[in-house]
Amino acid sequence: MDLQLEGKRALVTGSSSGIGEAIAMALAKEGASVVVHGRREDEAVRVAKAITDSGASAAVALGDLATDEEAGHVAKTAMAAFGGIDIVVNNAGAYFRDEWTDPNPARWLDLYNQNVVSVVRVIRHLLPQMKQRGWGRLIQIGSGLASAPAATFAAYGCTKSAIVNLTVSLAKGLARTGVTANTISPGPVLTPNIEAWIKDIAGKKGWHGEWAEVERRFVAEFFANLESIIGPQSVLDLAERRCVAEFFENPTGRIGRVEEVVDLVTFIASPRANYINGANIRVDGGYVPTTN
Repeated sequence: MDLQLEGKRALVTGSSSGIGEAIAMALAKEGASVVVHGRREDEAVRVAKAITDSGASAAVALGDLATDEEAGHVAKTAMAAFGGIDIVVNNAGAYFRDEWTDPNPARWLDLYNQNVVSVVRVIRHLLPQMKQRGWGRLIQIGSGLASAPAATFAAYGCTKSAIVNLTVSLAKGLARTGVTANTISPGPVLTPNIEAWIKDIAGKKGWHGEWAEVERRFVAEFFANLESIIGPQSVLDLAERRCVAEFFENPTGRIGRVEEVVDLVTFIASPRANYINGANIRVDGGYVPTTN
């Protein structure tokens, strides 16, 4: 399928590593010119070089989106790189583990600034030129925790809920402009760190065989054998152990793949997705048990 992304210009925030990096690479593969964003110059340059080495176009925009000044610099740099931005993927964000035994309001405010207000800053700078051209994509990366809150990571889940609300409001506010806004909400995704962690557990539990079998056993048995798998309550308290177990358990019996998230983001970024607007699309294997 031709996604018709040839000649489009994209900014992917937080794309110097992880899912953001994979999104940037995928958009470039489809023909888009991509601005790689991050706070670590060496990592951002590495990703941009990988894109240009593949024959596509890339530029780098460095800055902390948690400040007005640096967010403005990132937006200005991105627009200057290719003469404008058609697609924004708001992927940058942070998280921390918190507990209701001692919530920290200052940390909540800081995380809200990093995960939500930063998105507002980016949109504020880049939306006017999209509206002027009559076409644009604003894609926010959410989380299953926005719809299925956990006992821990409460602040993070609340910021992702705000992102979903922000996106729907944005879609309504952009009615008939040609600019759409959507949220993509992943569940657990198999990153190199998670894969290494599962393999370590598999070795300790004596789980052998192909990766598919190890993964199946991990997802199926994680909750039932929680104490023996990840240690006593001094390592992780009961609430967090339950949270982690429930987050990995889903009807597909496995963990998501980065490319499964990336493929959806790339499609939503394309002209093929013109009629998808204001949506929160989950890529979580059925982890969130809701009807919408």
